[in-house]
Amino acid sequence: MEFGRRDILISAASMVVGSSALARATPDRPLGYAIVGLGGYGLKVIIPQFANCTHSRLAAVVSGDPAKARRVAAEHGLPERSIYSYDTFDTIRDNPDVDIVYVCLPNSMHAEYTVRAARAGKHVLCEKPMAVSVAECETMIAACRAANRKLMIGYRCHFEPFNLEAMRLARAGEAGKIRYVRSEHGFVQRDPSVWRLKRALSGGGSLMDMGVYSLQAARYMTNEEPIAVTARESTDRRDPRFTEVEDIIDWTLEFPSGAIASCQSMYSANQNHILLMGDKGRIELEPATRYDGNHMWLGKDGREREVTPPPGPAKTQFAGQLDHMAQSVRTGREPIVSGKEGLRDMRIVEAIYRSAREGRTIRLDRRT
Repeated sequence: MEFGRRDILISAASMVVGSSALARATPDRPLGYAIVGLGGYGLKVIIPQFANCTHSRLAAVVSGDPAKARRVAAEHGLPERSIYSYDTFDTIRDNPDVDIVYVCLPNSMHAEYTVRAARAGKHVLCEKPMAVSVAECETMIAACRAANRKLMIGYRCHFEPFNLEAMRLARAGEAGKIRYVRSEHGFVQRDPSVWRLKRALSGGGSLMDMGVYSLQAARYMTNEEPIAVTARESTDRRDPRFTEVEDIIDWTLEFPSGAIASCQSMYSANQNHILLMGDKGRIELEPATRYDGNHMWLGKDGREREVTPPPGPAKTQFAGQLDHMAQSVRTGREPIVSGKEGLRDMRIVEAIYRSAREGRTIRLDRRT
């Protein structure tokens, strides 16, 4: 969906007041979220997490299924005026209980609902991947900037204790000079009818889903931005699951320091692994990015010592993510995983696809 600059700027001046002014006027009020999309993630993962939040609460639901929306609203004590369809979504501008919109929709719908939320004067937390193209990411950033709204991407691992501790140890030199990172993420996607296997909705296959975890890990474990990528794809097109999107994609990233990262994503095998190796040792996580049950080891050349990180500041990584966005709105600070972070990833994702398609190394723009 295309949005013109004129459309983005409509009513931008009036939006500066909006929900952030209400938040400043009542500093102790948990900020209200509207969850857009009551699929498995929004309904079963995100909504229950408000019970673990300090600064956030559920304020509205948006769904194409009226019966489901009414049921969820009733279960959480929401009034009828807090229930929206996709057609009535734009009227959310008139609901002062909603400060932030959390977009939990198929990838191809992220840009549209981020722009519509910003036009309605609401801050936006958008699930990963940010969108299906660099152009859409840039449109989303421009819309939120024009409306003076915050934009954050749902990179939950930046609030997960094991990943946070791994980042800290890597930056502290626990493994020495970083030479190599391996990051592999995947699961067996069995149902060929799911939206993630439909290119029009997903924008791609495993790379647009599990590959984001692999790419993010390579970037936050090295604390560098890659300068080149070489990729290849392996997909059995006879498999009815993969008539439109890729199964396995494998890529190597080169970094300015000379470190390299070997990454994979897949929809035909279960994998959840991050390994960093330096000239003094290694940091390993397996499972690495699950919702819970992650593990981490340190060692010289193996799993010599298991490490349990200190608890994070929030009860769960999801509550940490929700409350971080609320506090970013409250304080005016930029979220640690803003729209710029999502744009960086999408620039690299497009280069990965291009490298696999053209069979050559792609040098990355320094903007990434």
